[in-house]
Amino acid sequence: MPSPTEITVSQLTRLIGTPDCPIIIDLRIDEDFAEDPRLIPQSFRHSFRDITSLVPKLGSSRVVVSCHKGKKISQGVVAILRDHGVQVESLEGGFNGWRDNGAPLVLQTHMPERNAEGRTVWVTRHRPKIDRMACPWFIRRFIDRNAQILFVAPSEVLDVADKFDAIPFDVEDVFWSHRDERCTFDTMVEEFGLETEALNRLATIIRGADTNRHDLAPEAAGLLAASLGLSRMYRDDLAQLEAGMTLYDAFYRWARDATKEGHDWPAASVRS
Repeated sequence: MPSPTEITVSQLTRLIGTPDCPIIIDLRIDEDFAEDPRLIPQSFRHSFRDITSLVPKLGSSRVVVSCHKGKKISQGVVAILRDHGVQVESLEGGFNGWRDNGAPLVLQTHMPERNAEGRTVWVTRHRPKIDRMACPWFIRRFIDRNAQILFVAPSEVLDVADKFDAIPFDVEDVFWSHRDERCTFDTMVEEFGLETEALNRLATIIRGADTNRHDLAPEAAGLLAASLGLSRMYRDDLAQLEAGMTLYDAFYRWARDATKEGHDWPAASVRS
C-alpha cells in the first residue's frame, strides 16, 4: 500500500493525457537515465540537487516526482518540496515501477530541445482545422504541457522555424508531417512511441476527418463538423487552439473509456 505521499502507477496512468495530469519531474541521475533514456509522458528531467529552483514555477500545481526506484531521491525531494508548500507526491516504484507495469513511455530519439524558458517550440501554418489542432493537443498532453505553438503564414513556416529554433510540423518536406495516407498526428504517435489503444483509435478518427475518409471511423464526420465549426467561431488561432483542447480531450476520453457505451431515448419514459 502506498504511503500518503505516494501515487500508484495505475492512478497516474489515468491522469496522463488529461487536463488533470500533474506536473511530472524525472529525478533520475544521468547513469540511470542512460540505461533507459525514455520518459513518462509529460515529464521533464531535473536534478534533485537543484529542486528548490523549481518552487516558484510549481506554485499551487499538483506535482509528481519520479527517480529510478522511487526511494531515497524521490522521498527526499518530496519532503523538501512539501516544506516549501508544494503539493507533491512520489511515484510508487519510480521509473522502474512505471516501466515494469507496461505503462506508456516517450522515446527521446526526436525530442526537441527546450528553449531558455524550458519550453519546446513548434510552428505550423495558420488557420488550423484538424491535424494542426490535433498535433498541438498531443504535444501538450503527452510531450510538453507548456509547449509554445506558433501559427504563421504558410510561406513563412520554414523561415520562422529557422530563425526561432522552432520545430515545423504539418507542412510538406519536414519530418513531422503526413506519410503516405497517414497524418502528422499518426507520425507523432508513432515516432514518440505512444501507440496505445486509445491514441491509435483517436489517430484513425483524425486521419478519417483530415483526409476525407469517413469510412475509416464513423466518428470522423463528427470531428470534421466540430473542427470546421471551431474554425468559424474563432479568428484568433490561439483562442481556437484553447477551445480545441477541450474538443480533443473529449474525443480522447471517449477513445479511452467510452467506446462501448451507447445512448438512446428512454422509450419506457415516453410511453408512460
